[in-house]
Amino acid sequence: MNDLDMDFLVGSDDEGRSRRGSNTSPGRDSGRRGRRRKRRRNRGGFVAPMLAIIILLGGIGAAGFYGYTWVRDVMTPDDYTGQGSGEIVVEIKDGQSASDIAQTLQEQDVVKSVKAFVNAVGAAGKSSSLQPGEYTMRKRMAAAEAVKLLDPDKRLRERVTLKEGLRVSDTLEQLAKQTGKPLREFQQAARNTRELGLPSYARGKLEGYAFPATYEITPKMTASEILTKMVDRFNETANKDDLKGKAKALGHTPHEIMTIASIVQAESGTEEDMGKVARVIYNRLDGNPPRKLEMDSTVMYALNKYNIEASNKDLESESRYNTYKYLGLPPGPIANPGDDAIQAALNPTKGDWVWFVTTCPAKRLTKFASLESDFFALKAEYERNKVNGC
Repeated sequence: MNDLDMDFLVGSDDEGRSRRGSNTSPGRDSGRRGRRRKRRRNRGGFVAPMLAIIILLGGIGAAGFYGYTWVRDVMTPDDYTGQGSGEIVVEIKDGQSASDIAQTLQEQDVVKSVKAFVNAVGAAGKSSSLQPGEYTMRKRMAAAEAVKLLDPDKRLRERVTLKEGLRVSDTLEQLAKQTGKPLREFQQAARNTRELGLPSYARGKLEGYAFPATYEITPKMTASEILTKMVDRFNETANKDDLKGKAKALGHTPHEIMTIASIVQAESGTEEDMGKVARVIYNRLDGNPPRKLEMDSTVMYALNKYNIEASNKDLESESRYNTYKYLGLPPGPIANPGDDAIQAALNPTKGDWVWFVTTCPAKRLTKFASLESDFFALKAEYERNKVNGC
């Protein structure tokens, strides 16, 4: 075996010397072998770190991808797609925030998650425009589509208009007709006045305090809630007009003022007449001596009739609403007056009239008199016009 074979078998140390001894002299072949071994070491030193870097970067990339996917899934809330299906009525209550509304919608399976709806509301810039009411929605809607259906203009509602001067009985019939709810429900609610928020001076009676106006009624509102809404509107008007303060200044209670206003509403042909009619009432009440009011409208109310002129038989009624028989005001309002009549009762026109006659009912023409002789002349004019169909 030669030296080359022995070197291959036993190798050499880091100095290129044979492990057999330190006295072996290096030759040309051993130098070449050293250079080959160095190149092999250099190639190994480069590949290993590169391989480690590749593995590391691959691990980071995989972790980044799965991390991104996880964050995306966490940050993107669950949401349905499309416009949904079916139909459901959802009620948004007064004072509910976007989160409260979202909770309601999620509970009824309109949207899939609270977060999705809140995000959609914010994206649409409608956080402050959501309004209470009832809305027709669909099941399993995309949150953005649900936001579109909560437009205030799309609320389920109907307008109910009640004109001035209706008696409570007529008001209830109109409410039943316009809302489609049974009349008996309104009649029962009208009897249960403790639930309606009436002012104490109303004496537990709805007559005179179901304020005539146009109301927005939702399908889910009960008869009691509708009547309460009307009483609330009266209370707002009473506060605006300072009914209590001005009634006291006139020497009357708020209930008496509302009674006067109801007579003014029933007896006046036009809004312009109201202040004068109110003045006639006050002049009769405050006369020296006081006069009976002698208002046909109060007698008609007592008899549940509708006419502008009481017959002699009608005037025999023993009802306290017969102002031809009893001094002073009747026990309470005979209708539901509007704001103009209330204002007239609180601010009567100045004058000394103690009579008035609707001389031409067809044209709503009313004339006023201070002297009894003028009153009889107006009565004669009315009789002539009645024959002629005026």
